[in-house]
Amino acid sequence: MNVHTVAATRWVERWERQQQRYAIDREERFTVISDVVERVTTGHPAPLLLDLGCGPGSLAARLAQRMPAAEVVGVDADPLLLELGRAHHGSALRLAEASIGEPGWLDTLALDRPVDAAVSTTALHYLGADALRRTYQELAQRIRPGGVLVNGDHLEPDSPKVHELAVDIGRRRAERQRALAYEDWESWWTGVRADPELTPLLAAGDRGAHPRCEGNDLTLTDHLTLLREAGFEHVGTVWQFGNSHVVVAVR
Repeated sequence: MNVHTVAATRWVERWERQQQRYAIDREERFTVISDVVERVTTGHPAPLLLDLGCGPGSLAARLAQRMPAAEVVGVDADPLLLELGRAHHGSALRLAEASIGEPGWLDTLALDRPVDAAVSTTALHYLGADALRRTYQELAQRIRPGGVLVNGDHLEPDSPKVHELAVDIGRRRAERQRALAYEDWESWWTGVRADPELTPLLAAGDRGAHPRCEGNDLTLTDHLTLLREAGFEHVGTVWQFGNSHVVVAVR
C-alpha cells in the first residue's frame, strides 16, 4: 500500500511533535549523534549508516541531510511507520521491516559492505537483556574497525538514589518542554486508527497502539559491560541529561 505524500507528511510532522514529550532535548540528542557519526566517518566518501528502530525516519532523515553522500538504512518492525517514512522522505532513505534482535534480522537488510555507523534513539530499551546482548554482538561483527554504535536512550544509573534524582530532573525538564507538544502517544495512535487511508497498514501490523516490549532493567554500567564483551574497544557516554544518555561504542 502506498500512502499519499501529503497525508504522510501530516502524520510524520505530528509524530515529530508528540515525540518531544518523551525524549528530553530530542533535537539536541539527534545533533550529538549526528556529530559523532560525521566525525567517525570523515574520510569515507559514501558511509553506510544504519538506524535501529527508525520509526518514520526521524534520525535517519537528519543524518541523510547532514551527510547527503551517505547510504542511510533504517530498520523498524512497524509497517505503518515505515510506510509513512517512505512516502514522506522518498529516496533519501532506505527503510526496511525487521524485528531487531530476532534471528537473522540483519541478514534481511541485504547489507553489501561493513557498516560505518549504527545509531538508535529510545528503541533498544524495548529489547530483553538476552536479545540486547545478541544485538550488540551482531552489530560488532557488522561494523567496520573504527566504526561506531551510537545509542541515545533512557539508561539507569547504578545507584538507586542517583536514579531517583536523575528521573526527577528529567521529569522536570520534560514538563517545561511539554507545551511544545500538542498531543501524546495515545492520541497520535487514536488519530491514526481513525484515518481510513492508514487502516490497512494497521491491520497488516496486527497490533495495537504499543509495540511489543520485553524490556530490560539494565543499568548504564551493564550496557557498557555488554558492549565491551561484544567486541567494542572503546565505550562511554558523550552526552547526558537526567537518565537520558548518548552512549558511544567504537569498534
